[in-house]
Amino acid sequence: MIFTALKILLLGMAAIPISIIALLSAPIDRTGRTFHTMARLWSALILWMFGIKVHTKGSDQLDLSKHYIYVSNHASAFDIPAVVVGIPDDIRFVLKKELTRIPIWGWALKYGHYITIDRGNARDAMKSLDEAAERMRHGASVILFGEGTRTRDGNLQSLKRGAFSLAVKAGMPVVPVTINNTFKILPRGSLRVNPADIEIVFDKPISIEGFDGRDGEERLMKQVQEAIARNYIQPE
Repeated sequence: MIFTALKILLLGMAAIPISIIALLSAPIDRTGRTFHTMARLWSALILWMFGIKVHTKGSDQLDLSKHYIYVSNHASAFDIPAVVVGIPDDIRFVLKKELTRIPIWGWALKYGHYITIDRGNARDAMKSLDEAAERMRHGASVILFGEGTRTRDGNLQSLKRGAFSLAVKAGMPVVPVTINNTFKILPRGSLRVNPADIEIVFDKPISIEGFDGRDGEERLMKQVQEAIARNYIQPE
């Protein structure tokens, strides 16, 4: 626990200059690529510090000249740095508004190029989805943790419809992403970090053609849920 606390302290210190650079880049680099580069640096540092490696499968199915909405399962706080490092695309997160209240790091999220959603306000949440769709149409892929929150027992949860509403609005294909072997790295309620190898599996991108309306969104959601489940390795 002492070593974990020291590592967290060092990461906190490293977060300050990285977040400042990310903040300063936001109004200068409108593409958001510098911001994402800082996020990748920060994420790689976290994973290295705790002895965690990320392996990917299926990335050869991605056409990086296109933009996607990536939808993944969510089992650990380490899913975030894992996908930032593992997804070979210039991605933007859709994240909950509460995270932007964290000093420096949260400010970087708020004033950077990520998209925040106030989950307690349905109107603001829908406005944020419209904003995300607009950003995607102008050159950025987006990632969402489709279950909405982390699993408590390692089992996959049902996906929420918001991600698929966004996909249909944006007219972008969906990539089902399965994250394996993160549940025991940092279980909810624990402060102990267990080194592990994370596997990220990319399934074949799904075109949103023919998935119009609420019924189409629900059919798309079911197809993505099945793809994630097919590649998921149940924690022992």
